[in-house]
Amino acid sequence: MTEDIRFEVDGAVATITLNRPQKLNAVTPEMAKAIVAAVEECNDSDTIRVVIVTGAGERSFCAGSDIKELDTYETPWQFRNRSDYCDAIRKLLKPTIAAVNGYAFGGGLETAMSCDIRIASDNAQFAAPEIKLGWIGGGGMAAFLSHSIGASNAALMLMTGDPIPAEKALAWGLVSDVVPQAELLARARTIADAIASRAPIAAETAKLNLQAAHSMPLDKAIEYERDLQTICFATEDAREGRAAFKEKRAPVFKRR
Repeated sequence: MTEDIRFEVDGAVATITLNRPQKLNAVTPEMAKAIVAAVEECNDSDTIRVVIVTGAGERSFCAGSDIKELDTYETPWQFRNRSDYCDAIRKLLKPTIAAVNGYAFGGGLETAMSCDIRIASDNAQFAAPEIKLGWIGGGGMAAFLSHSIGASNAALMLMTGDPIPAEKALAWGLVSDVVPQAELLARARTIADAIASRAPIAAETAKLNLQAAHSMPLDKAIEYERDLQTICFATEDAREGRAAFKEKRAPVFKRR
């Protein structure tokens, strides 16, 4: 793990912090590999139930890939097959919350959109600025933006590269909440604790269900949801939930 990525676990909640504030938390290849390692640790853990992704400092969540590092790839094909931090975040099995403080530009925006829930500080800005440098995003930018904010708003962001402020991101549906910067991590932790208190297999299955709903026809999506529901219903946690309801007590879920 590089010092430019902090990985901390507090109870059932893990936090991945991009820790390069002097460079607006722009991601280097070394940082990308560290994020991959952190994701693997989260996925392998039975105790981690929720992951928060954020950036260090007050100015930036993540300004995307470090532009100066891109010329270190010998060929475009090597760049294509690099360890990608957005791909890594999408491989998290556990529910994820992006706590966006400041700039979420380029790969930083893609990282935020790769999380299940996004909340922003009131100074956050969101942009797909790659077009200003001669290319486009490659970490799911168009797919995520069109799903989140609609085709016209997505086209506006992708084709101008200009940033939008937090309040517009909220109005467009890109984020779920905007809070004062001083309250951002506390708000993220409140959401994380609520999710962590739920049945973990059900929470992870809900994540799978949402992902499938984006890409499947309606009838197939409902059929898949029914199958996932049946799988959850057969777990020990589901039996515990029913028993706790009958006994009028709080359930104790064990991810089994």
